[in-house]
Amino acid sequence: MTVELARTAAALAPDIVRLSGVRFAWPGRSAFVLEVDTFTLSARERVLLIGPSGSGKSTFLSLLCGIVAPQSGRTEILGSDLTGLGAAARDAFRAEHFGIIFQMFNLLPYGSVIDNVLLPLSFAPGRRRRATAGASASQEAQRLLARLGLEPNLVRGRSAANLSVGQQQRVAAARALIGAPEIVVADEPTSALDRDRQQAFLELLFAETSAAGAALIMVSHDQSLAPRFDRVVPLADIATASHQGPSYVGPSDQ
Repeated sequence: MTVELARTAAALAPDIVRLSGVRFAWPGRSAFVLEVDTFTLSARERVLLIGPSGSGKSTFLSLLCGIVAPQSGRTEILGSDLTGLGAAARDAFRAEHFGIIFQMFNLLPYGSVIDNVLLPLSFAPGRRRRATAGASASQEAQRLLARLGLEPNLVRGRSAANLSVGQQQRVAAARALIGAPEIVVADEPTSALDRDRQQAFLELLFAETSAAGAALIMVSHDQSLAPRFDRVVPLADIATASHQGPSYVGPSDQ
């Protein structure tokens, strides 16, 4: 499905994300298994996914974004069934349609701030076209960084490794938002911030996703954030997590 057709599907369909009957197991002597009965996300909706550490939040996000494919079930995003795509096709789809703010930010440590923000556009021609519709890609990156509160003197020349945690967070958010992807996924993005900075960051994130017409799904264990979202979904209400076997060493939050 082309980028243009996917965006049309998003405008016409009430749900842009639908997981149904999904089952995924991490391999190992004792596999961590996550089963999702059903989950939906509507266009422009803001959803907070709540769950304690080890409950399977990271596995759920990996399934949602097509990083991994389930052993059974369907993962439909913008009208496309990701479970029918190979790994390379899922990667290309994710680059075009998802903006992801990772918990540890995953910035290129020796790349400049601008290099990090522009990185998704190298793999997503549709996002590049949208990012450059009114200005150059570099100018759009600078606009987003300024809107997110990064000081102008940090934008060029400074490597990401030399930024504070709060500054890295803003760079990661700009990278996720550039090119207006339809779905923004944020994995515990405020966990390292104090309450005031947390609220300020959420205001900026909400404003930018709203301006881009994007849906937002944010993962957290902090239930005090619930009033800021359209819908709060405890992971335990939509998914069952279990271990099979005597022992297993795997992802820290599965």
